[in-house]
Amino acid sequence: MDYVYNDMNLYITNEKFYIQPNGKSEALVIDRQTPEVKVQKECDLKPLLAAKRVCGVLGTIKLISGRYLIVATHRIFVGLINGQVIWRLAGYDIIPYIPTTMHLTQQQKLQNEKYFEMLKKVLDTPFLYFSYSYDLTHTLQRLHSIPPDLFMSGLLDSADHRFVWNNYLLRNFNCSEMKAFALPIVLGFISINQANVNGYPFQWIIISRRSNERAGTRLFCRGCNDEGQCANYVETEQIIEFAGQKISFVQTRGSIPLFWRQTPNLKLKPPPEIIAGKDHLSAFTKHFDAQIMLYGRQVLVNLIDQKGREAALEKAYKNLVELLGSDSIRYEAFDFHAECKKMRWDRLNILIDRLAHEQNEFGYFHLGSDGQLYSSQDGVFRVNCIDCLDRTNVVQSMLARRSLNIVLKKLGVLQYEQNFENVSPAFEVLFKAVWADNADLISVQYSGTGALKTDFTRTGKRTKAGLIKDGTNSLTRYVLNNFYDGFRQDALDLFLGNYMIRDNEGTLIPSPLIAPKGWRYGTFPSVLMFALAMFFASAIFPKEYKTENLLFLMFWGAMIGVSTTGIMKYGTEFVNWPKLQPLSSKMDA
Repeated sequence: MDYVYNDMNLYITNEKFYIQPNGKSEALVIDRQTPEVKVQKECDLKPLLAAKRVCGVLGTIKLISGRYLIVATHRIFVGLINGQVIWRLAGYDIIPYIPTTMHLTQQQKLQNEKYFEMLKKVLDTPFLYFSYSYDLTHTLQRLHSIPPDLFMSGLLDSADHRFVWNNYLLRNFNCSEMKAFALPIVLGFISINQANVNGYPFQWIIISRRSNERAGTRLFCRGCNDEGQCANYVETEQIIEFAGQKISFVQTRGSIPLFWRQTPNLKLKPPPEIIAGKDHLSAFTKHFDAQIMLYGRQVLVNLIDQKGREAALEKAYKNLVELLGSDSIRYEAFDFHAECKKMRWDRLNILIDRLAHEQNEFGYFHLGSDGQLYSSQDGVFRVNCIDCLDRTNVVQSMLARRSLNIVLKKLGVLQYEQNFENVSPAFEVLFKAVWADNADLISVQYSGTGALKTDFTRTGKRTKAGLIKDGTNSLTRYVLNNFYDGFRQDALDLFLGNYMIRDNEGTLIPSPLIAPKGWRYGTFPSVLMFALAMFFASAIFPKEYKTENLLFLMFWGAMIGVSTTGIMKYGTEFVNWPKLQPLSSKMDA
């Protein structure tokens, strides 16, 4: 059964929004003049012939011009989990309560439009998922422990709010009666696949859930905050459904849980920097207290370099583990780049062998077809590199592969001496493709580009073509992270409620969107562009070169060098910084 209403009609009058499920007499009534929201049990809307079909209520938010209603209008079928339909958001509408902006100044109109574009930026992020009858925010193991009665009041109350991306938008309604209308959405990656190995059909599923607790973009959101919440935290669950049985294996990833930053400054790879004067141990302890409570024992697989720029982070992470002294935590450092240099990626098996004993001990969640609980997972691997994207996904896919082989043997799909990669080439191709897609989607959501090193995940080999693709992605990341991600960070902060628009913003209260730039911001680029134009003009147009022409070339060449040096020296002034949150809230948290 559906716990949240499915297909609905939206009726709009001058005074109210009415959202009524098909075949139901009740409706959600939203007053367009006041904040009042209520569920009206008997509502005859037949006289209101003009209706808009919607498939979900995503929330409401206040911008400068007033409140806006956000609804899902289109969806794409993804597949079934436990017999329940999973959808991907494919269309939405953002509808103003007040349909005019005549009450705003021209400057406020521009600012309101910018906030509106921020909402669209988040909603257009690939991909957002939802279900009307399955709680996507929980693993199978957590779902098994939730009383069934809790779902009857809607999915929002039962959800793990770390993974509900529109939690703030739905809470803005401030209406406890509308639980059957509130549709939680999850950001991440879901792949649901029908597979067949040795003639045995089963369903193989990957779900990656991105946390909203310290959400941000790659260089503007690193490490952890005072509450121990980490950047780019992702819970990934691998599910097998076979002959009525359900089995899941869970891993996590997240930024190194101490206070550090990597300040964008126009350099290709700004060095990571541990922030002095912060209580690292307190935040570190809070993080792992929560992780142990949620998942049990922790094996911390740290894949960053142990020499060079990343070495200080590796040492600090290791020292904090020793200071914490918890029997529930083990630290496993593996210098990915050093161990696998010269394309020796086969050496990753050394790491997997080191983790094998604990992976066997952690086990997996196994629910029988009769509802009997056969086993639970009592620990996780928490994997990280610098970004928790590229190296991390490679190792997680290998741990998932090992778990899957163990499970398929347990179920009798594989014989003891078999592995699926040897007996089913078709499933092997599918496995690699899905994990590479998982890498790409999580990477796009955090860094703006697809993941690096996916040629190994897709093919099992490191290739020269993969190296070229990685170079292209790295260059694209450089451009996005330095010149575009400030806007994307602001969009996340607005959508998640980390920044709330105030009354009279843009008039009595200054708008944070107006951030004056220093004199260098206009001067150096202008000089550079003019010098480039003059240099090429001096080089191209003369029919013959004289001393005067050569002096012109030398002068404008020198001006190009001076202006470029100035831009790189004061690089942070040319970065597209977030405007809605103080820099300390993200960079120095």
